[in-house]
Amino acid sequence: MSKLKDDVINGIIKIEGGYVNDPSDSGGETNYGITKGTARSYGYNESMRSLPKSLAFKIYSDMYWDKLKLDDIEKLSEIVAKELADTGVNMGTSRAGKFLQRSLNVLNNGGQYYSDIKVDGAIGNNTFKALEFYLNKRGKAGEVVLYNMLNSLQGAYYVTLAERREKDERFVYGWFSNRVD
Repeated sequence: MSKLKDDVINGIIKIEGGYVNDPSDSGGETNYGITKGTARSYGYNESMRSLPKSLAFKIYSDMYWDKLKLDDIEKLSEIVAKELADTGVNMGTSRAGKFLQRSLNVLNNGGQYYSDIKVDGAIGNNTFKALEFYLNKRGKAGEVVLYNMLNSLQGAYYVTLAERREKDERFVYGWFSNRVD
């Protein structure tokens, strides 16, 4: 396991905190940010209050970090891997993948650097190759631009959620103070 993976997941657990059952939260009952539905789909059937922190870590690792192939992305860019992990946890892995694919498509200089990739949310070979090519072409400055774009898409989606569901307005400040740079 990479140090980054360990640090990112532990950071998410710290931000998410312990047990919460806020009726205004669309995620419902959670512990360490793991929703009851996610815990059940992972095979955990005990009380959410009793969810072990170690199991929350394992769920984040298996269902978010590994699903997004962040070990491979980390080798190219730690900040992109970190941002995708955070977005995946808060908005779903498919949305995180789509944010990356959309960003790479608009950063390909009209298709001169690489062809557009399918925006399906699944990070596969084409997405990985486009990311690798983009980062090789644009270097460190390009890495920062991509990170900023991903972070901006995450922030814009939070605003959209709050506009669409007034009950989410109470969470926007926290989302922006903890999730958006």
